Amino acid sequence: MGQKEVQKQKGAIKEKRVRSQPELASNRILIAEDDEDTALTYKMALKDAGYEAKIVDNGEDCAKIYLEKFQEFRLLKSKKTAIHPYDQPFEVVILDYRMPRMDGLQVAKEILTVNPRQRIIFASAYVKETLKDSVKGLKQVVELLQKPFSSKILVDTIRDKQVYKQLKHYKVDTKMLQKAELTHEQLMELLNIMKRARD
Repeated sequence: MGQKEVQKQKGAIKEKRVRSQPELASNRILIAEDDEDTALTYKMALKDAGYEAKIVDNGEDCAKIYLEKFQEFRLLKSKKTAIHPYDQPFEVVILDYRMPRMDGLQVAKEILTVNPRQRIIFASAYVKETLKDSVKGLKQVVELLQKPFSSKILVDTIRDKQVYKQLKHYKVDTKMLQKAELTHEQLMELLNIMKRARD
C-alpha cells in the first residue's frame, strides 16, 4: 500500500469520526445583567469554561441583540447551511429579572415570541416571584438560578443542557436521566462512556 493510499484511508477514517460526533450547540451566551461586578464574574467564569459571553446591562439592548442574531440565524437556515435542528442563535440567554429599560420577563416574552425553543435562565434573588410571573406571563416554565450563586453552578447549569442534547444523540432516554437527578459529573461520565462505545 502506497503512502498516498494510507493518507487517503486515514483521511476517510478521520472524516467518518467527525461526521459521527454529535453536533455541538453554539458556545455563545447572551447575558443581561445590570450589576457590573456580577456581569464581569459571569463573563470570566464562562470564558474559562470555553464560552463566548455577550453581556449587556439592560433588557432593551438584550432583546435588540437577540433579535438581530435570530434574523442572521434564520437567514443561514433558509440558505440550507448545515445547521443542526437543535441549534439556536445562543446556547442560552441569561436574564437578570429586574433590570432598567426592560425587565427580564419582558425580554423573555420578546425572545420566546420569535423563538419558543430558545433556552432562557432567569438569575434572580426573587425566585418565588420570578417563577410565578414567568409561568403566568410566559405560559411556560423557564430555568431559574437563585442569586447569589457560584460560577461553578452557573457553568454546570449551562453544561447539563448540552450534555443532555449529546446523550439524546446517542439514543439515551434523557427524560429518565432527568428524573434520576444525576450530578453534572455523573452526566459527563455517562457521555464519555457513550462516546468511547461509539469509537
